[in-house]
Amino acid sequence: MTNASQTSVMPVNSDNHWYGRFSVAPMLDWTDRHCRYFLRLLSRQTLLYTEMVTTGAIIHGKGDYLAYSEEEHPVALQLGGSDPAQLAHCAKLAQARGYDEINLNVGCPSDRVQNGRFGACLMGEAQLVADCVRAMRDVVSIPVTVKTRIGIDDQDSYEFLCDFIGTVAGKGECESFTIHARKAWLSGLSPKENREIPPLDYPRVYQLKRDFPHLKMAINGGIKSLEEAKAHLQYMDGVMVGREAYQNPGILAAVDRVIYGANVADTDPVAVVRAMYPYIERELSQGAYLGHITRHMLGLFQGVPGARQWRRYLSENAHKAGADIAVVEHALNLVASKR
Repeated sequence: MTNASQTSVMPVNSDNHWYGRFSVAPMLDWTDRHCRYFLRLLSRQTLLYTEMVTTGAIIHGKGDYLAYSEEEHPVALQLGGSDPAQLAHCAKLAQARGYDEINLNVGCPSDRVQNGRFGACLMGEAQLVADCVRAMRDVVSIPVTVKTRIGIDDQDSYEFLCDFIGTVAGKGECESFTIHARKAWLSGLSPKENREIPPLDYPRVYQLKRDFPHLKMAINGGIKSLEEAKAHLQYMDGVMVGREAYQNPGILAAVDRVIYGANVADTDPVAVVRAMYPYIERELSQGAYLGHITRHMLGLFQGVPGARQWRRYLSENAHKAGADIAVVEHALNLVASKR
């Protein structure tokens, strides 16, 4: 097999209307339901992912780990697990709740995840991943997808990656993959370091798409702008953006026009904040804390005059007892008055 990093690649013709053409990555402690509701107001078409939810939490937990708002669609549930029967059970529950996709986490390298025998360590057990995907596909009609890395530890050859994809696609009948263009070190690096230290290898992912042209493939890792996303879309079916979409959510305001070709104006961030008010009031009336919602909105005005005052006022006041819409409106005026 050719070393993809040394292979010249030619563009592919991607489907402009594929629902997974642009997505926001599942991010633990970040992409909760409040975050997803907010991001949806910025882009109607971006595919949103939940935080990873383990099968154990869904089956045995006391909370409702499948809760979301109808306004979030299209929304995918990311599952963590390695027991085919448990995954199938959770997939059925998720489909019944109306999720648009089930995604299996084969990319997270944390020790806690490894101890539960899921995440990136599963790259070393391709047949088990295939069994998991097949078990879910057998009981649901919505797409079942896999998010993975390009390798783990010393198992990082292109041949290893192709064998993994080939097994999961062939025996598991998985038709769609999101590839984080970094390998993962299962020991020695923290999850944060695993997102930054292993080098990105975009050409390897491009080559993977060329070698598996019948599969839908999205690329993930280090993408910071819509211009970069468009460049990747010359070679891939989809692009997944993680930290940049959270820390600078304003980039989503142009996604529907730039990425999906919709004939719409870019979303006005001030209007988005005010569109959040009914949701915030509803959540506060049900016992939520304002800061748990507004923490996801702090980066909205990045690069705009007044952005620092917006962040500071919300950070200092949203967690106070009794904080309500008036706090958000005051913070918003610090930005809007400078436009």
